[in-house]
Amino acid sequence: MPLAKKFNIALIQMACSADPNENLKNAVAKIERAAEKKAQVICLPELFRSEYFCQTEDTSFFDFAESIPGPATEALAGVARKRRVVIVAPLFERRAPGIYHNSAAVIDADGRMVGLYRKMHIPDDPAYYEKFYFTPGDLGFPVFATRYGRIGTLICWDQWYPEGARLSTLQGAAILFYPTAIGWHPREKKQHGQAQREAWQTVQRGHAIANGIYVAAVNRIGHERPAGGGDGIEFWGSSFIADPQGVILVEASPDREEILLAEVDLDHLEDVRRNWPFLRDRRIDAYGGIAQRFLDEQAPGKK
Repeated sequence: MPLAKKFNIALIQMACSADPNENLKNAVAKIERAAEKKAQVICLPELFRSEYFCQTEDTSFFDFAESIPGPATEALAGVARKRRVVIVAPLFERRAPGIYHNSAAVIDADGRMVGLYRKMHIPDDPAYYEKFYFTPGDLGFPVFATRYGRIGTLICWDQWYPEGARLSTLQGAAILFYPTAIGWHPREKKQHGQAQREAWQTVQRGHAIANGIYVAAVNRIGHERPAGGGDGIEFWGSSFIADPQGVILVEASPDREEILLAEVDLDHLEDVRRNWPFLRDRRIDAYGGIAQRFLDEQAPGKK
């Protein structure tokens, strides 16, 4: 069956508590509301079933991980079937003892899981100690054919890298979702906060423009502090959806739970790419160096 020229998407900006079941219940309720508003593809924030535990290194937090498929995907598959919606569900995946991933399951409108993305770029910054918890992804940058359209999804730290966005585009994605957990270190907010948030939005709008693709970034809200003390992270919300020209279609507040809605229009995407034919003019014969870590003329063996 040919895909529709238009479909509606929703982002669920939410606060996350310490109770995984409460977070799942909250997410399901918001998915139901988004479906009532005619959303067809709905994306939740990164690691939505828990508070952002990566602020510290603690092996007990591995207990938050779950199998995929598993209880969360089963519950979300039920609402997907009921409401005939596609759901992007970011979860802490337990793949095997000692192997855990920061993942996103894509559930189609019939409740069937059509695929899985595992976060490829894993940060290790103060209060973002993800390398302690997550094995880097090994599935590449897949694109998922859903009932309503071809979608890609990356996760948070991936949003700073143009390569993933490009590879998703080249596989035919109409929209790229970025489920996210990003915020300010409170002591840095006054001096650096505005620049940090603007850089985050700007780089993703750049992916939309450079690839002629819709981009949707969904973040959590709230000030979460680790149990052992510390300043914590003030998550800045500000979820947004940009069109293939980088135009912000909708944007959420920094501190309220919200459901963002927008339309993906494939005719608009086509028109933008006809006028800005960046994919046509790529010099694919000249990009061999992109697979190198760094093109260092002073490397051993070079003259």
